[in-house]
Amino acid sequence: MTAWGKHGGTRQKVRVRSGKGRSLSSKLWLERQLNDRYVARAKREGMRSRAAYKLMEIDDKVHFLKKGARVVDLGAAPGGWSQVAAQRVGTSGHVIAIDVLPMETVPGVNFIRLDFLDHTAPGRLKGMIGGPADVVLSDMAANATGHARTDHLKIIALVEAAAKFAREVLAPGGSFLAKVLQGGTETALLTTLRRDYKSVKHVKPPASRPDSPELYLLATGFRGAT
Repeated sequence: MTAWGKHGGTRQKVRVRSGKGRSLSSKLWLERQLNDRYVARAKREGMRSRAAYKLMEIDDKVHFLKKGARVVDLGAAPGGWSQVAAQRVGTSGHVIAIDVLPMETVPGVNFIRLDFLDHTAPGRLKGMIGGPADVVLSDMAANATGHARTDHLKIIALVEAAAKFAREVLAPGGSFLAKVLQGGTETALLTTLRRDYKSVKHVKPPASRPDSPELYLLATGFRGAT
C-alpha cells in the first residue's frame, strides 16, 4: 500500500458541550467536523466535500487527471470528486457523473441521477461519454450495517461492478480508482485487475482519516479489453 507523510501544524481543539437532545455520538461527530482541517479547507475553498482532497492528493502523486481527459465519476454526490476532475481536465476534457442522490450542478460536469446498479445505467453513461473514457472513478459506498464482513462484501460488490464498467469503457492506458475497505480486496478482483492493468495498488491519502477503514484501489495503465 502506498502511504503519504503526515502534514504538520496544530491548532487548539474545539470542544462541543453536551446539549439537551444531543446524543454522545452526534456530539463526537460534531467535534470531529469542527476540528477537521479538511472540512475547514473545503468550506474556505468552495469544495463540495472534504473527499475532494483525497482525489487531489492521489492525483498529485500519479497524475492521471490530464488536460482533455474523459472522466466518469460513479457515486458522485455531493460532487467533490467531480469538482476536482473538472478543474484538472479543463474545458477540453469531459466529466460524466452519476449518483442515486441529487447533486447540485458542477461547472463542466454532466450529471445523471440514477442508481449505478440499475441495468440501464452503464448504457446511458456510455452514451453520455461519447467515446472511450480515460479515467473511471468510484467513491461509491453501500449503507453501513455495522457488521464488518457484510459491509466489506457490499462495497466489494460495488467495486466489482465499477471495475467491469471500467473495462468496457476505458481507452488503453486508462486509469481506475475505487474506494474499498480495509480487510483486503477480494483475490479474484485483484487477479482480474492485475491482468487488465499494468499497475494495481492500494493507497490511503492524508485526507482519509487515520481511524477510517477506507482505502483506495488504484489501477493504472489499462491494457485494453480483449
